[in-house]
Amino acid sequence: MDALTLGLLVSSVVIILCILCNKISNKAGIPTLVAFIFLGMLFGSDGIVKIPFENFQFAEGICSVALIFIMFYGGFGTKWSEAKSVAGRSLILSSVGVIVTAIITGIFCTLILKFSFLEGMLVGAVLGSTDAASVFSILRSKKLNLKNGTASILEIESGSNDPFSYMMTIIILAVMDGSQGGKQLILLTLSQLVLGVLLGGVVAYLGELFLRKIWMEIEGFAAIFVFAIAVLGYALPTLFNGNGYLSVYIVGIYLGNSKKIPNKKELVHFFNGITALMQVAIFFILGLLALPSQMPKLIPVSITIALFLTFFSRPIAVFGILKFFPSPRNQKLLISWAGLRGASSIVFAILAVVSKAYTKYDIFHIVFIVVLFSITLQGSLIPILAKKLSMIDKSSDVMRTFNDYTEENEIQFIKINIEPESDWKNKTIKEIAVPPNTLISMIVRKNKPLVPNGNTKILENDAVILCAQGYHDDKGIRLKEMIITKNHPYVDRKIATLQLEEHTLILVIKRNQKIIVPTGQTKIHEEDILVVNQLLDGLEFHQS
Repeated sequence: MDALTLGLLVSSVVIILCILCNKISNKAGIPTLVAFIFLGMLFGSDGIVKIPFENFQFAEGICSVALIFIMFYGGFGTKWSEAKSVAGRSLILSSVGVIVTAIITGIFCTLILKFSFLEGMLVGAVLGSTDAASVFSILRSKKLNLKNGTASILEIESGSNDPFSYMMTIIILAVMDGSQGGKQLILLTLSQLVLGVLLGGVVAYLGELFLRKIWMEIEGFAAIFVFAIAVLGYALPTLFNGNGYLSVYIVGIYLGNSKKIPNKKELVHFFNGITALMQVAIFFILGLLALPSQMPKLIPVSITIALFLTFFSRPIAVFGILKFFPSPRNQKLLISWAGLRGASSIVFAILAVVSKAYTKYDIFHIVFIVVLFSITLQGSLIPILAKKLSMIDKSSDVMRTFNDYTEENEIQFIKINIEPESDWKNKTIKEIAVPPNTLISMIVRKNKPLVPNGNTKILENDAVILCAQGYHDDKGIRLKEMIITKNHPYVDRKIATLQLEEHTLILVIKRNQKIIVPTGQTKIHEEDILVVNQLLDGLEFHQS
């Protein structure tokens, strides 16, 4: 068997095993990404299969490419209309928060664990960011509907903080290997930020322009094009010493929230699959690189760093930043705990291994153990802690914060109460002329559901549930839901006073589990859900 065939065979088996591990880990309550790491360790030189793999340079290249798509999807999958009300604090957490966390952790490593100053700061920088893949995975799989926009805060923070951790890492490594002087370091910092933002914006704008103007004749080419745009968003600024990860995140969030890109939901699903594959690749390769035989002697120092990071440096950064915002104490506690370390931290640790900088400690395995601790312990306890802190919001849906959430129902249900004067009273279903393409799907009688047939008789006080296909045509009309939050411009206003665009009508108000058919004098309250008949060429509604 030739090497290529063997490689393909092993790769396919690994992917299949990872998918099976995903099923098993979800049932067992273990974070999926941990299963991928352990599978890699099982295949590694210290494991059962004993694949000899110690090429950190090759692993760094593969993992860096994988991070491009994880970063891109971090932006592309986040719904800006849901997140913009908390974007300010999220971006401060992802920038200032990373720097503060890194510095405090670095000082701890220097003063308490006796690392050299620069090596301690390197550990802090590498561990500064939180992991978007882990956070997204837990929010989705556990359906964590969190109060006060907490899910959106965590999504934006974890999706956008890797660039700052990466920037700190390469700057500290440049100082350690003596390749950059003071002036060069300042220029490097500026180029990382300025070119990352500028070129990311340019690539995003041109990509959206192309998708709007050019018709893709072959189905699937749009996904391939956006795939290439994501790669370009990273490669172009990196070529000029810009921050490629910052750039590709900007490209992702711009394209993912553009109202002008067709078939965006399908693109989100495509990149969700690509990102899942990238996560498999990263965590399996990191597991392959790890040597369990080297870990026991590093466990004390690694767990000490992990505990300090979890209970001191991360909370100090979060509480310090969020005190300037209207943020309840329980929200701060949950955000502090949900700062999971993940793949990016280990990939940045690989940068330290392959660089010319001398490090006394085994940074890779120290960070590896910290990440395992973080994902396993913190990740598993997030749902429990959210419940203990009363941060679960039963009236919301966390899937609204992702761009693949659809507000257009393919099937609509209509409830008809049978009053004494109803023409349907005391008639069997087969005697009733129901509207075309509708079906009586259920009858609620004395609070008990009945599945009817043609001979079922409808009685007074029954609730008859009809189902029909949701309205959706090619003319651009859509039935959409709008959630009225505290700061929404419609709060406490009568419908007649709203400046609605032409071809727009508020059909129904959902309030406290009741359905209200409104008039012009109906006042809109906070937490109302409006069902709106909207022409897409008219007003673009913002749902935050």
